[in-house]
Amino acid sequence: MAARPGLGTPPLASPDLLRSVFRRHAAGVAVITAQGDRPVGFTATSLSSVAAEPPLLSFGIGTASSSWRVLAGADHVGVHILAEHQSDLAARFARRGADRFAPPTRWRTGPEGVPLLDGVLAWLVCRVVARVPAGDHRVVIAEAVAGDPEGTGRPLLYHQGRFNALRD
Repeated sequence: MAARPGLGTPPLASPDLLRSVFRRHAAGVAVITAQGDRPVGFTATSLSSVAAEPPLLSFGIGTASSSWRVLAGADHVGVHILAEHQSDLAARFARRGADRFAPPTRWRTGPEGVPLLDGVLAWLVCRVVARVPAGDHRVVIAEAVAGDPEGTGRPLLYHQGRFNALRD
C-alpha cells in the first residue's frame, strides 16, 4: 500500500491501531447474559447477525472476562439490545467487579433459565452452537430459539469510547 502524499508511512497493525480504528466505528450496544451458579452478563458491541436460516448470530467475549467461565459451558444465552436511555445499564454490565444483577437492574428468569433484562428494545434467547478461538477471545455463534422485538425507543450506540444516541 502506497503512502498518501503528506501523510507519511501508515502505522503498522497493532492492538492500539485496531482499537483506534474501531473507536470510529459506531456499534449497537447489547448485553449478553447466561446462567451458571449465579447469573452473569457483559456489555458487547461485537453482536452481529450471521444467517437468517437458521437464525444465527455471533458475539465476541474475552477469555479473561469474569463471564467467560460460565459462557464457556452455557447451553443458552440471552441477547439484549439496549435502548438509548440505558447507558447506565450498559456501563454497569461493562464494569469489572460490579454486581450486575443487583438493584437497580431489573431482570427475570426467561426461557431455558436464561436471565432476561427488563425494559430493553429487544431480546433473544439463543442456543450456543459453537465457540471459535480468536486470539484472546472466543467468537460465540448461537441460534435464536425465542425472543421479543417489541420494546420501545431507539437503540443505544457506542462510538469514540462513549455511549451515544442516534441523531436525526
